[in-house]
Amino acid sequence: MSLDADWRAGIDAVDAALIDEYQSGFPVEPRPFERVAREIATETGADLDADAVLDRVRDLRERGVFRRFGAVLNPPVIGSSTLAAVRAPEDRFDEVAEVINGYRQVNHNYRRDHEWNQWFVVTAGSRETRDAILAEIEERTGCEVLALPMLTDYYIDLEFPVVNADRFARESGEAQSASDSASGERSDPRASETAVSATRISEDARGDLSALEADLLLAIQDGFPLSATPYADVASEIGADVGDVIAAVERLLADGCIKRIGCVVNHVVTGFTNNCMVVWDVPDDELDERGEAVGSLPYVTLCYHRPRRTEQGWEYNLFTMIHGREAEAVDAKIDELAADHLPFAHERLYSTETLKQTGAQYEDLVADEE
Repeated sequence: MSLDADWRAGIDAVDAALIDEYQSGFPVEPRPFERVAREIATETGADLDADAVLDRVRDLRERGVFRRFGAVLNPPVIGSSTLAAVRAPEDRFDEVAEVINGYRQVNHNYRRDHEWNQWFVVTAGSRETRDAILAEIEERTGCEVLALPMLTDYYIDLEFPVVNADRFARESGEAQSASDSASGERSDPRASETAVSATRISEDARGDLSALEADLLLAIQDGFPLSATPYADVASEIGADVGDVIAAVERLLADGCIKRIGCVVNHVVTGFTNNCMVVWDVPDDELDERGEAVGSLPYVTLCYHRPRRTEQGWEYNLFTMIHGREAEAVDAKIDELAADHLPFAHERLYSTETLKQTGAQYEDLVADEE
């Protein structure tokens, strides 16, 4: 459900800065809101202190603009994760969804407009546990499971400006990049620079977490405390020294277990209600080159390599996602992608219903498994 169409009417420059500029890069230091207040005051000229910023973040969360404040964790690095799909018969669709959603290791499940009509994510502490869950789902539902673990991450980030009238994610950044290229100027890296590389993902990942890091991930999986001293509050909760917690957060960021820290925007309620997963049949010897090139495009929000499953009739190996406010705008960008960058067979899988959407259960990921 979206917010009111004019939800941006009450957003001033301070709110806009918090929403669009602090989805990542939040300071990892004892009193982070003090630095944020100084940075926003310098940018906007507002008379601002840490308490005022905290109040703004609380208000935006209560209004639904922010889902939470804290860390975005990276399940495929911490544990073993896979995207999977089934072909649920329409007369048993809800029954199959109930079985799949009953597993706490399933944190996302969507209906998509395709023969494979239920798409879900399973994340567990080990590959063995993950695969056992898939086998059990197959047995309980009687539906063949298509398992598509991520093999290469080219670009994955749902961080993009929402305080605008953009039709698709990063439209403003795309226009800014074009303008800067024409003028020879360098754009604001926060707004438009996209870091892209071919990062291999192991299906046997276990994270190699220390006891402190495991405790920390469990404490922050649903967000940081909204206080002047969030890291100290987390340290108190797990019985650790605040300096050790800050050092652990920095390590987890560097290792990729934490993707980013900041204000996590609810893209759906802010208007980005249309998203399309497009799957492509890219020649294997062109995959990395094409994946990195496409991942760097401003309007592509996700780009990754998953395996073909030819024995199950699945011929696609490159996945891209585009998020937009209008289906027509998303389709136009997919047309552009196919015409200019990926001249290969592809299919468009629009999500038509959210069946489950929660955070991964990190108790399962950090537990020692034999």
